Amino acid sequence: MRPSRIAARLCSLLTAVCSLTATPTAHAAPREYATGYVALGDSYSAGVGAGSYLASSTDCLRSSHSFPALWAAAHAPSSFDFTACNGARALDVLSRQLGSLNARTGLVSITVGGSDAGFGHVMTTCVLHGTGTCLDAVKEALDRVDNTLPGDLDRLYAAIRAKAPHAHVVVLGYPHLYQLNGSCKAGLADTTRSAINGAVDRLDKVIDERATHHGFTYVDVTGAFTGHEICSTAPWLHSVSWLAPTESYHPTERGQSQAYLPALNRTA
Repeated sequence: MRPSRIAARLCSLLTAVCSLTATPTAHAAPREYATGYVALGDSYSAGVGAGSYLASSTDCLRSSHSFPALWAAAHAPSSFDFTACNGARALDVLSRQLGSLNARTGLVSITVGGSDAGFGHVMTTCVLHGTGTCLDAVKEALDRVDNTLPGDLDRLYAAIRAKAPHAHVVVLGYPHLYQLNGSCKAGLADTTRSAINGAVDRLDKVIDERATHHGFTYVDVTGAFTGHEICSTAPWLHSVSWLAPTESYHPTERGQSQAYLPALNRTA
């Protein structure tokens, strides 16, 4: 074979090899630029209870002291879209909060499920009525947690992954509301407080299972709030507030900065 033909074949072979090795790099490139942060979810992500609400957030009550705002301020992502909203359920997040997600989204955080379970109604019932009525409300909430919430979370999580294929998705749970045998001298009986904490555990378990099924990172925050529940000597959660009822049973500014923010920092 003539040298010129050998050279031509070598060139063809090298071109083919270079083309093959270049293809994965081209497909992987978007991940390198997926550096935006989108904060989804309900009141716990919005920062209800932390004060300093953003004027632009209207009824969503997004706070500059919320853990998403604090994380964004500390890490300066290429973009920050804060769509979490007070009272949001899983299907609310699905229909109203996913518009900012795209291939350049590198981090997504979310808390959702508490409003789906109807915990606001549970706590109102427990404060205003007796133990029996309270426990009935807890049972109704758990029925929604077991039978309705898993499917709604699956729909939401699948949509998040489809819209943000390169994102690291961090799903954060909820803390126990009460320290049992604590410093509270009045209010709910410990039997009721224990039932409420147990319902939170069941809610967190369902959220953990569905998040893990979709390949997301679940973060348990109960340990972060241990010793800082309602009825502790240094609570990071608001008890019932008649002056600001929306803030009842939500993290304080310290609950956001000392519990939720470190939880996100460990995994983001």
